[in-house]
Amino acid sequence: MYRVTDRAPSWNGWEPAARPPLPAAARRELTRLFGSWPAPTPPVPLADVTLPGSALPDGARREFVAALGEEHVTTDRTERIRHAAGRAYLDLVRLRSGDAGGAPDAVLRPADAEQIADVLRICVGRRVAVVPYGGGTSVVGALAADRGDQRAAVALDLSRLDRLVALDRVAQTATLSAGMRGPEVEAALGGLGFTLGHFPQSYRYATFGGWVATRSAGQASTGYGRIDELVHRVRCVTPTGELDLGRGPASAAGPRLIDLVVGSEGALGVITEATVTVRPVPAARRYEGWSLPGLGAGLEAFRALAQRLGPGLAPDVCRLSDPDETRTTFLLGGTAARLARGYLAVRGHGAGCLAILGWEGEPHLVRYRRRAAARLLESYGGVPLGGTPGASWRHGRFGAPNLRDTLLDHGLLVETLETAADWSALPALYRAVRETLRAELGRVLVMTHVSHLYRTGASLYVTVLGVRDRADPVGQWTRAKRAVTTTIQSYGGTVTHHHAVGVDHRSALADEIGERGVALLRAAKAELDPTGIMNPGTLVP
Repeated sequence: MYRVTDRAPSWNGWEPAARPPLPAAARRELTRLFGSWPAPTPPVPLADVTLPGSALPDGARREFVAALGEEHVTTDRTERIRHAAGRAYLDLVRLRSGDAGGAPDAVLRPADAEQIADVLRICVGRRVAVVPYGGGTSVVGALAADRGDQRAAVALDLSRLDRLVALDRVAQTATLSAGMRGPEVEAALGGLGFTLGHFPQSYRYATFGGWVATRSAGQASTGYGRIDELVHRVRCVTPTGELDLGRGPASAAGPRLIDLVVGSEGALGVITEATVTVRPVPAARRYEGWSLPGLGAGLEAFRALAQRLGPGLAPDVCRLSDPDETRTTFLLGGTAARLARGYLAVRGHGAGCLAILGWEGEPHLVRYRRRAAARLLESYGGVPLGGTPGASWRHGRFGAPNLRDTLLDHGLLVETLETAADWSALPALYRAVRETLRAELGRVLVMTHVSHLYRTGASLYVTVLGVRDRADPVGQWTRAKRAVTTTIQSYGGTVTHHHAVGVDHRSALADEIGERGVALLRAAKAELDPTGIMNPGTLVP
């Protein structure tokens, strides 16, 4: 596993020291697909990045210093650039080309809810927009400092809110501060014998508060649950006061207002802490690979896992790669992967689909659940591949962003998108998304996996790889994303399953929740943020 050396990704990517080389076989395969190999596009040096001057009013800076202390208020060039954007493809294209136009005018680091309330009071009076900032891993444009009609904008870096507030061993709940990164969450809970079990791909840098604010889904969410399913209580400081929502395991006290904060993306206030369900650290873990003869059989097998086994018995991790993602996985996997591919060809799975399944918990339950899943998979033509593919996946499960940085260096377009739909809609949605991306982008590699299983459906996670339009890379992807979003919604998919709305999906939100739903969101913002300082341009159309 790569070692995390900082609290945030690098200013222009992920972990520069961990960027893997592109295997020669992969380059040859991609060259055949694209017709040629593009010229490299290395990032500009940090010193060459264009950064607008800080527009923070002097009076506002003095008030921030009085509230937080001099060392926690900075207009330092590097800090502003580091907080200029998330880690979407378009974010990185701009940053790597030297454009830090989305940088805040200052970076503030409050220590607690009281200091956050002070900051929001100052920002209302000084007309300064506030962008809550966790790990910097947003991929939907939610971190650029859109000032709206405010005079300036600040990034509210929550890294000092980094503690385990409370643990209830009897109820098995934990209250965590918003600024804790994934490894910090697991270290704090693990030392006391518990785990949250939430492992998104951005785990090493993303923060607990960011997960709550975006309705995050971890890689083991089929078993552990999405973050919104785990939250029981949440505190959120808004410009008009604090919200403290959630009591007990369940309540019939009107609409579930906690869900107004969970998924609010910093547009209503600043989440400072939340109470979530935790579990004892599992005594046993088993991860393994399976091959399914095709995507159709794989979808049916996964539906059976979700519907016939159901919650508690289905694997905690369920991940099914389509033939293109499977082939690419083997291509990047070296000799052992090529041997496995040859073995599968002999078994009639030459164009099959790789599945990764994982179980965690008490040893006897892991064995029982694994046997139940194996019987179902075999009935759909599944072939077990043993523990090596599962171990390989676990080892590299957080490393894809580093490979993306390598591909960006080579002049490629590489981006992801995701959705979810009912089982009945998934096959047609899968085909339509691929067709749309190819129609918009030409000769591209479109890789998809199915994950996050529900009784009624599952998510699709799509990775797109193509040659970057050097003249207009932003327009190239913007047009493709707009077209594929329309396709997703017309085929019954949600605009986002776990990446959130941000700026990228905001224009499509009305089609999903309706104009009355948009009006309700606007009413909530008007009540909690009447002057519009909270993350302007994000979430609320």
